[in-house]
Amino acid sequence: MSESEAFPDGCGSDELLCSRDGPVGVIKFNRPQSLNAITPTMERALHLALDAADRDPETRAVVLAGEGSAFSSGYDFGEAHEFATGAELLEHWWGVHVSAPDRHFHLMELGIPVIAAVRGWCLGGGFWYALSADITIAGDDAVFGQPEVRELENSTVLLALLAGWKNANRYSLTGDHFDAQEARRIGIVNEIAPSAEVEDRAIELARRIAKLPPSSVRLNKAITSMGLEAIGVRAALRSAGLISVVIHGSGDSPEIAELRKVRDQEGMRASLRFRDDPFRPEPGGPRSKERP
Repeated sequence: MSESEAFPDGCGSDELLCSRDGPVGVIKFNRPQSLNAITPTMERALHLALDAADRDPETRAVVLAGEGSAFSSGYDFGEAHEFATGAELLEHWWGVHVSAPDRHFHLMELGIPVIAAVRGWCLGGGFWYALSADITIAGDDAVFGQPEVRELENSTVLLALLAGWKNANRYSLTGDHFDAQEARRIGIVNEIAPSAEVEDRAIELARRIAKLPPSSVRLNKAITSMGLEAIGVRAALRSAGLISVVIHGSGDSPEIAELRKVRDQEGMRASLRFRDDPFRPEPGGPRSKERP
């Protein structure tokens, strides 16, 4: 997609659905067969679409949602990587982690607000995008979490910023799922709606915002985002990215080595069972009961 293409015509990827509902741009992750797992192509297209919406004078707010039954299950693991040298390994993880904070802060820097409409699974990288949105509305079936921390993966300081230190530690140190009610209690969603009504509710709120002069919305959003930057949120996000590069470049623990062995020999699904079954039952979410 070129910078000259307007929203929604310049959506630019089959992995996104872009449309406009009056003054509201709607962007949907569109890989329902994988619970909207985020690929590099999808993520690049997302940010180009957000920029197109921000440039478009007819688009006054954006609703970010997921096609199908999930918001997003997180980043797509893709194929396993083999590295000939430690330098290659570090270069790979540098590319993955160092740019991620700027992608999440991008939502905060836009001149128009982004409202996340979350139904179903909202995990990992999908959870980070829900945290980065200006407003988040959750369906009563929403399930949040970062189960990837049970591997060599990191949480985000945005969770501590919104939920507080104690609540952030409760979930970033276990990877446990939690439901929409808990998300509302700890302050990471604004409201809960019936699942079938989440997107409509987000569009309704976006239309309400669109009644304001656009310069007023841009100014007041900037007051918040610039304030967050002034107190060091961007620097904290970047620090986490650098720490992640170091972690992935370090030696694996025996537990992680065993997980990687299962993943290589038996596949992703088997490795997720190996990783997550010791944590059953989850305290929240649709898999709160023991497997038969």
